Amino acid sequence: MLSKCKYVASALLVLLLAGCQEEAPKSAAVPSAPKTQVGVVVIQPQKTDLMAELPGRTTSSLVAEIRPQVGGIVKKRFFEEGQDVNTGDLLYELDDSTYVSSYKQAQADLESSNASLKSAQLKYERYTQLRKQNNVSQQDLDDAQVAFLEAKAKQKGSEAALESAKINLDYTKIRAPIDGRIGISQVTVGALVTGSQTTVMTTVRSLDPIFVDLAQTSLDQLKQRSFLSLDGVEKGSNKVTLVLEDGTTYQEEGTLKAREVSVDESTGSVTLRAEFPNPDNLLLPGMFVRGLIHELTHNAAILVPQQGVSRDVKGNPIALVVNQKNIVESRVLKVDRTINNQWLVLDGVNAGDKVIVEGSLKVRAGSEVTTVEMVRDSKTGAIVAANVNGSSNQGK
Repeated sequence: MLSKCKYVASALLVLLLAGCQEEAPKSAAVPSAPKTQVGVVVIQPQKTDLMAELPGRTTSSLVAEIRPQVGGIVKKRFFEEGQDVNTGDLLYELDDSTYVSSYKQAQADLESSNASLKSAQLKYERYTQLRKQNNVSQQDLDDAQVAFLEAKAKQKGSEAALESAKINLDYTKIRAPIDGRIGISQVTVGALVTGSQTTVMTTVRSLDPIFVDLAQTSLDQLKQRSFLSLDGVEKGSNKVTLVLEDGTTYQEEGTLKAREVSVDESTGSVTLRAEFPNPDNLLLPGMFVRGLIHELTHNAAILVPQQGVSRDVKGNPIALVVNQKNIVESRVLKVDRTINNQWLVLDGVNAGDKVIVEGSLKVRAGSEVTTVEMVRDSKTGAIVAANVNGSSNQGK
């Protein structure tokens, strides 16, 4: 009887629960979560000048270290230190008394040689006539001829000695060999100098034009060759812009003139020489500068805004790209350099791809999103606005 009562109670409990479920209202369907909206830029190839920024130093286009070619006491100086001089301008004068004496002695020797030559010539001519009349022997004629030839040789030697004495006398007046600006004099009036001494008396430097020696690594040169093998890449103009130590841009434009043919073993770099006009002498030898060289022109460069590129845990550059199905993809990029606010991408992004530049932290690979196209500045590549008319609301 007790078990029968338990069975009836259980049945009543089941019926009661079923009735409660029938009376409970049906819950409303849960709405799907809205898709994340991101800002994208549509990548389009564009013509881009590739510039190389290299450190360098200025150097004179011509340098003349002034040294004496003969010895003597410095008698006078004819220039002001730091002034411009022209080729042939008198710089120093040495005491020339001994050289004047040597010159006069050489003149006297030449006059004596001329007289001896004249006498030997007349004797030879006379003996030649006498020999025809058989009045002198052949031996006497031969001796007269030899004496004449010796006198002629001595006369030429005297001429050379006179010329040498004149050159040494001229060397006592030290002149500027080039046009340029002269430096500080290292000797004073009264100083004794010697011929071909190692000590420089002063230095003349040509400053207009002026050279700038830039250092480029051999690796960068290899990259440049690799670039030239790509389609749409051609050599640049090799024009050079100069940035001075204070950050200002030099007003004159230079031209790349030469490349060194060897690599410096200590630095691993190659020297590039550029030439700049320097009419105001603003550039002085030894100044540290930076040169911007137009090396290459890429006619179909892929440029991605820097804010659209991040790094993975391995340090590889990556970009989030929205495909045609509005699904986010993660791409590993191969980048070369930054140009203003953009990366030059060699691989990983193609023309027409939509790269996320706004809202990338709210999505990940595989997320479905809606996109708004962003507008870039044509010169710097910076994001300036959202293209409302070009917004994509797919999936809303």
